[in-house]
Amino acid sequence: MPVTNADLAAAFGQIADLLELQQANPFRIRAYRKAARVVSELRLDVATHLAAGKPLPKLPGIGKDLGAKVAEFAATGHIALLDRLQRELPAGIADLLALPGLGPKRVRVLYDELHVHSLPQLLRAARDGRIRTLHGFGVRTEEKIAKAIEQHLGQVRRFKLATAAQYAAAVAAYLRRAPGVGDVIAAGSLRRCRDTVGDVDMLATSTDGGAVCGWLARYPDVAEVLASGPTRASVLLRADLQVDLRVVPPASHGAALLYFTGSKAHNIRLRNLALERGLKLNEYGLWRGREQLAGATEEDVYAALGLPWIPPELREDRGEIEAAAHGGLPSLVTRADLRGDLHVHTKWSDGTATIEAMAAAARERGLGYIAVSEHSRRLAVAHGLDPVRLAKQRGEIESVNARLHGISVLAGIEVDVLEDGSLDLPDEVLAPLDIVVAAVHSQFHLPRAVQTRRILAALDNPHVRILAHPLGRLIDQREPYDVDLLAVVRKCRERNVALELNAHPERLDLTDVGCRMARDEGVLVAINSDAHGVHQFDNLDLGVGQARRGWLEPAQVLNARPLPELRRWLDRD
Repeated sequence: MPVTNADLAAAFGQIADLLELQQANPFRIRAYRKAARVVSELRLDVATHLAAGKPLPKLPGIGKDLGAKVAEFAATGHIALLDRLQRELPAGIADLLALPGLGPKRVRVLYDELHVHSLPQLLRAARDGRIRTLHGFGVRTEEKIAKAIEQHLGQVRRFKLATAAQYAAAVAAYLRRAPGVGDVIAAGSLRRCRDTVGDVDMLATSTDGGAVCGWLARYPDVAEVLASGPTRASVLLRADLQVDLRVVPPASHGAALLYFTGSKAHNIRLRNLALERGLKLNEYGLWRGREQLAGATEEDVYAALGLPWIPPELREDRGEIEAAAHGGLPSLVTRADLRGDLHVHTKWSDGTATIEAMAAAARERGLGYIAVSEHSRRLAVAHGLDPVRLAKQRGEIESVNARLHGISVLAGIEVDVLEDGSLDLPDEVLAPLDIVVAAVHSQFHLPRAVQTRRILAALDNPHVRILAHPLGRLIDQREPYDVDLLAVVRKCRERNVALELNAHPERLDLTDVGCRMARDEGVLVAINSDAHGVHQFDNLDLGVGQARRGWLEPAQVLNARPLPELRRWLDRD
């Protein structure tokens, strides 16, 4: 049974939730939550690594006991502890735990007081007004729960980009072992780097499509075969992710890849271009009558329509076809363009590695500088730094810089923006730092005007150089706060402040639309990993994908600049 890091992280997260429902030892619960986070953010394929006979690498928070459970899950797809915990509680409890904003503590109260253990039961309790009678809930919470359930029951599940990519990579690797198969590639919203993915579209080339479709139907992770025929197949994985496979002959590979990458709006525009020329475009090629003019490659299809190849991330019908027709496509930023990372955490706050270890890991990934930007004192849960500890950390940064070669460490801070727009640390503490990153970590539900004034006031502080995760969203967990983003972007332009594109897979904030807005308004964007451990610099790939969707070029990305140029920008009056 194929096992991905996402599967393992989900299993550890479920164990933590179920242990919390049983009011187990808090330290044990936190250990499983930390393990889930560490594994979910790890690019190394743990199951494949262990299957090759290699030892589990040293990972923060994963000792002998949890390491054994990692090996158990990698080998069997199960963890005995999780199986036992699931048997001890009603099956529907997992659905309650999956509801946004409803954690184990509240689920425990609902289960104990109202005896609900399924979403329909909870929805009935909300509509009957019974939830508001519980301590710590109230009318507003009851309304939010009802709305969340209705949305959950009525929506198709979407997966975070990083999670869907793991499942897609495993399926693609399996399909490449099918007899007679040629190219195999993931298309759809995954290839376009959308921040969430509804299902995975796979494209393969073969002269025997039925054999390849049958091969997919036998994939060990399949929970249900929805369809399987001579050219297409659809399956549902155990993770509830649907995979749709299309098999075409090599002569149609490019046309099919273009078609199944989408977006629908982009494809419609291309088909209309073809019709204007008396041609027909479909997934098998570009045709004049029965003559195939192009189809083997995407480049051939675009060229036959009088266009240069358009990168997948741009294919949303947001002006890319017009830009292509007039030679105005952007030269999009790539991962290789990034010279550094300006938002990194260490053991000084809530990170898992030392400053030196983080710097060495960044250097291994081709970066020339990092900025250590710990949380400030207001964020006590993250062990934020006060002025005394911040000064001590600056001393350690100087020491690390003296020892390390090939990378420079800048001294920074991720300072909290308070409700009135002031900052969590005084100006005299911020002034000596190389970089100040301002961030909203509280009061997410302020009215739009109030939230906007708050952020604009913070941007007026002369020491602020970057606004972190500007919308404050956590994908599937917390909606963006209500703010006038255009006003914020224009204030950043006025104050010469960069907006962050936080590449953490749960954030991807700025959104692609926000990136495009920053580009159009002439505001720099910093693509930062928000790394809390040595493996999380790999998240920069996700940020680059989002930046490309926002039409960003290297010149518009702050940390695509070499260090001397970055320092000149930072040293502005």
